[in-house]
Amino acid sequence: MKKEVNSAERPKADKLKNIAVIVAHPDDETLWAGGTILNHYDWQVFVLSLCRGDDADRAPKFKLALKTLRAKGAMGCLDDGVQQTPLTPYEIQNTILNLLPAKVYDLVITHNPSGEYTYHRRHIEVSEAVINMWKTHQIRSKELWTFAYYDGEKKFYPRANKKAPIRIQLTLPIYDIKYEIINKIYGYPKEGWEACTTPSTEAFWSFKDPEEAVQWLEKGGVLE
Repeated sequence: MKKEVNSAERPKADKLKNIAVIVAHPDDETLWAGGTILNHYDWQVFVLSLCRGDDADRAPKFKLALKTLRAKGAMGCLDDGVQQTPLTPYEIQNTILNLLPAKVYDLVITHNPSGEYTYHRRHIEVSEAVINMWKTHQIRSKELWTFAYYDGEKKFYPRANKKAPIRIQLTLPIYDIKYEIINKIYGYPKEGWEACTTPSTEAFWSFKDPEEAVQWLEKGGVLE
């Protein structure tokens, strides 16, 4: 059943405590889930960015963003060059296993198998790796959420999918903090893609059964 709430309602906060957010890049955690993280004061959040740990510009900004999000985190140094050379599942999974401080969580949040927009290979690779690690118990979690956004094949900026079971409309104070992380901390200009994209409604696909998530993955993370 679809659940759309105002961010002040803090859905399921009494049941979810230990949270891992696993993303490809620094800023993904804020763009796609920053308001949700900010809204849950009782969440203990660990954000893992698998790329850009060796980026002298973005790595320090990631640390500042985590302070605002009240989260801890780590960064990997997986290749994120312009060519976007495919990474092997082993490379991604091994990096996750080496950097996650725990392997048991109440909730894991990651990318969608079809990506949040058209098109970023790393988002898709990370989603596939995390879902498969959940199925094989390399990561244990009561629940898995993936971001639920689409851009109509570049027809518009990414927006929350109306079919997603979890949609959270951010309050203005929460959205303002989220936007400030993107604009002031990460330094994206107001007219830039990231700042224009920053969604005021956050959306997630939700799974409690790894087998169901894998079946969905095999369909490309797209609803029939």
